[in-house]
Amino acid sequence: MNKIAFVGFGEVNTPAEIILKKCTDAEKALKDEGLELISVYPVTDDYEEKDIKKALDALKGQDFDALVICIAGWIPTHAVVKITEQYKHLPMVLWGLCGWIESDGRLVTTADQAGTSALRKTFADLGYKFRYIYDIIGKKTNSKKVADFCTAATAARKLRKARVGMAGYRDMNLYGTLYDGSSLKRVVGPEIETFEMLEMKQRFDNLSEEAKKDVVENVIKKWKFLKQPKEEGMMLAAGYYLAVKQLIDERGYDAVSLKDVDGMKKLLGFPPAPVLSLLSDCAGVSTIPENDCLGNVTQLMVKYLTGQCGAYLEFYEFFEDRVLAGVPDYIPAEITDGETTVMPAAFGELNEGLLNVSKVKEGEHTMCRLFTTDGKYYMHMVKGEGKTPRKWEEAGWTQPAPQLPGLEILLEDTEKFAQNVMCQHYIISYGDNTEKIANLCNILGIEII
Repeated sequence: MNKIAFVGFGEVNTPAEIILKKCTDAEKALKDEGLELISVYPVTDDYEEKDIKKALDALKGQDFDALVICIAGWIPTHAVVKITEQYKHLPMVLWGLCGWIESDGRLVTTADQAGTSALRKTFADLGYKFRYIYDIIGKKTNSKKVADFCTAATAARKLRKARVGMAGYRDMNLYGTLYDGSSLKRVVGPEIETFEMLEMKQRFDNLSEEAKKDVVENVIKKWKFLKQPKEEGMMLAAGYYLAVKQLIDERGYDAVSLKDVDGMKKLLGFPPAPVLSLLSDCAGVSTIPENDCLGNVTQLMVKYLTGQCGAYLEFYEFFEDRVLAGVPDYIPAEITDGETTVMPAAFGELNEGLLNVSKVKEGEHTMCRLFTTDGKYYMHMVKGEGKTPRKWEEAGWTQPAPQLPGLEILLEDTEKFAQNVMCQHYIISYGDNTEKIANLCNILGIEII
């Protein structure tokens, strides 16, 4: 749960009961949105500054992710800044409440937006990372927008502590999956730690047959198989899953990527699709193949903002009004429409693996991708509508070729998207999450494309 400081302000000469009620209603609305609040109100501009001292004392020593400055009426700027300056390192919301209409049609105001308009530029000049939100008479309160920004503040804090486990590095010698450790730590926060595939293999070799069989019997065999797989393949999937999970549990990884084509497939003779699937569904970490470093980080950003897993999709074809996006390996159960459906299959010269051929849920999507250009971080994102694709296949699979998991995602401007596409992998989430992502990028200083 997000822990947020809530400080409500109103001018000393405004009837106290009015300011108190407005702040109380605003506080309740935020709690209804799921925020855990440390609340102080009403704070006035009393001459002896007793209210300011009371607020500072109440907040002192408390741990919170963001500060909501709730303006319930006119308040001189200095009364607010004397509190906010103590927390200028934290994200803030400048939230202006509004007046009301009496039964006889009279509009009554406590000059909330006089207070916020006096503060907005001041906050900007002081270098605060903040969002300005105001309510409108007769409209629903903007508590959700406030809460979304606070969730982004919590996400930013989580990213500072996030750890990504990377088995190997730079699969297939790709460029678009690379990262710069210093700038990533400075701007976004996560630490990416590499571990050798040998560590995974050593742990695999030390696992008991009973431990592997437990995963096979209680998880893997509950998948829907279109064709009976080899017992050996299921045991390999279970064993490598347990080996990587040991590393996750010991080192606290929040996301994982495995060297795929030049790693597990080439060196161990086993495609890692079911391993990544199990890690996502059973271990609860974000997963992506091919050492996609910023793909993992984008997944964590989406997960912390939305609570969704942040699945990856890969582009196969662009059309005039849509893109065909799919995966040649696995999708998390979370985005699966129906049962997890798997079949043994081989691609080109690779050995047989367990290929996930589940159907992907349709619906409104947000696709996004974190990337860098000349050391500066950007987020490319777009809304789309995911539809079940026509019958399609990727050349090279053993015939009859499998129908890979995928979507045809309708876009408003495919050409614009294509001209800005930054990688073959994009992270999807369900619903319109563009504002949530923009909030986080605002806090982190990442430009939106």
